[in-house]
Amino acid sequence: MDFSLFAELAINGALSGLMYALVALGIVLIYKSSSVPNLAQGAMTMLGAYVVLAIARGLGVSLWLAIPLAMVVMFFVGMGIERVALRRLAGRPVIMILMMTLGIDIFTRAAAMSIWGSTGAPMNIGISDEPLFLGPLLINRAYVVGAVVAVALFLVFLFFFHTRRGIVLRAISDDYIASWSVGISVERGIATSWAMASVLATTAGVLWGSVQGVNQGLALLLLKGLTVAVLGGLDSIGGAILASLLLGLLEGVAAGYLDPLVGGGSRELVVAATLILTIMIRPHGLFGRHDIERI
Repeated sequence: MDFSLFAELAINGALSGLMYALVALGIVLIYKSSSVPNLAQGAMTMLGAYVVLAIARGLGVSLWLAIPLAMVVMFFVGMGIERVALRRLAGRPVIMILMMTLGIDIFTRAAAMSIWGSTGAPMNIGISDEPLFLGPLLINRAYVVGAVVAVALFLVFLFFFHTRRGIVLRAISDDYIASWSVGISVERGIATSWAMASVLATTAGVLWGSVQGVNQGLALLLLKGLTVAVLGGLDSIGGAILASLLLGLLEGVAAGYLDPLVGGGSRELVVAATLILTIMIRPHGLFGRHDIERI
């Protein structure tokens, strides 16, 4: 075995996995405040990237100014989604809210295609295409930047969920009715989590857009993000980071060795197999909370 090739595939895979965590953290954030898996996070990632480009072109400003402006816009988009589509479903069966997030995903992708078309656009945020040299290894610079941002956001959210506001969101996730009974505004808490997840989606959209361009394909990051979230545990922020490293490493090594033999597609196979096996063997994930209800 060529150790240098293996190490290069593993390192680049792990770094790209941390970029998947940018999508997974949005899913975990909403789950920790509402106990509902968010199936719209991929579409929100795509929308955030499109909004950045639209602001940059419409106002004639640089991408670095358009990014924070887009985050403000997406913050209110997240608040609006909760207010218009989800608030009236509070207290309803989880499956209804889950289907609503799926509907939001489909609507957002269709709306983006109607407004911006299906043609992709570059997202040049100044990251060089030249690789970093780590001895004989070639490391993708964009993956390094994305991984650093993912770890930084992990630390931010780890701190946030130990603040008073974060504890309130965790209480809402545990029991809506009990939270209402002690005066917690469940609606405001869930709206806050959707707004934060939308800002996070913009970050993911910008970084992934710099790698693969801004197009409808960004919405497909939902599968990678959801797999990471499920593997790590839907209510575990730390689990999302560790699971992203594991999934990215497996995906990178598998693609490097299997794609030449089977003609491609091994990345998607690894992701799908990981999701299926996790649900079958350990449905609460590696670090998720295992709730047992007595009936």
